[in-house]
Amino acid sequence: ETLLPQILRDAGYQTAMSGKWHLGHAKTDYWPKQRGFDSFYGATVGEIDHFKHASHGIADWYRNNKPIKEPGFDNTLFGQEAVRVINAHDQKKPLFLYLAFTAPHTPFQAPKEYLDRYKNIADENRRAYAAMISVIDDEIGNVVAALEKKGIRDNTLIVYMSDNGGVVNSMFAGDSKVGGKLPADNGPYREGKGTLYEGGTRSVAFMNWPGKIKPGVFNGLMHVVDMLPTLVGLAGAKPGKDKPLDGVDMWPAISEGKPSPRTEIVYNVDPMAGAVREGEWKLLWSATLPQKIELFDLSQDKSEATNLADKYPDKVKVLQARITELAAQMKPPLLLMEAVRLTYFTPLVTPSPEEMFAAGD
Repeated sequence: ETLLPQILRDAGYQTAMSGKWHLGHAKTDYWPKQRGFDSFYGATVGEIDHFKHASHGIADWYRNNKPIKEPGFDNTLFGQEAVRVINAHDQKKPLFLYLAFTAPHTPFQAPKEYLDRYKNIADENRRAYAAMISVIDDEIGNVVAALEKKGIRDNTLIVYMSDNGGVVNSMFAGDSKVGGKLPADNGPYREGKGTLYEGGTRSVAFMNWPGKIKPGVFNGLMHVVDMLPTLVGLAGAKPGKDKPLDGVDMWPAISEGKPSPRTEIVYNVDPMAGAVREGEWKLLWSATLPQKIELFDLSQDKSEATNLADKYPDKVKVLQARITELAAQMKPPLLLMEAVRLTYFTPLVTPSPEEMFAAGD
């Protein structure tokens, strides 16, 4: 695949990343420097100790492709790096800066001065969660101030988004052991991270560009895959030579208030389950036994409390057919294939070399 930073760099942009990568760490070919970023500072895996910069005791902290050691709270350091990139930026080139905070991902940790701001919150997890959010607030403020000082604030589009809803089930809390109540609250939306319900998949996002985007709310359908064609289009670049994109350019809808061109959301399709949305209708289909089919009208039921599958069997049939169509296009997940191999082809007793030789293996 050709990634957004690769396309923008080919279009003349300086590209920089600070924060969490989590898109391949076992092979350096898949690290940020090899995937379109001129510079990279941060961690490659999905969860690290925010102070030790390590996962399972193994250090995960890099500048470009080289491991480094330094003290500090990771999210503060990510913000500081973003400011450094802005301050050093040569304005002869446009800049694409990707800042990926790890807060408020587990483990729930924050610097003491931030924890002290929330002494009134009795619950320990909730206090740390609030403190972590405040770190993000302050670092984003520092980034905006750096843009203003550099004189490029009015020529900069800022995009803020989350990758999923808050975690409300300890099964999806990550590698860290979390005691007590989980602190996230997804409001009226059902469940949270790790599920295909709205609490897990619907997340807040905003765009800010003075003079280019009017203050207001955009409620049209938009999927994260729409970010690439939207930003590439704004940069005057071309998407590249990849296979056809699933994303669509949302800029006319965002900047001019036009209707969203998107009518479908594909939440996920894998051998175990699938979920799609067409307009206001959403189908969740769990194929594992016992099979479960749920149909919701999100215009009337944003909390996904009333299953309408029995009432609208024709709608179920249409959306199931769409999931089946999508499933036919996908490659089997490597994790599932490995599980099948281990289940059906791994002997329960390891044979001796002599036995293996005799068997012709």
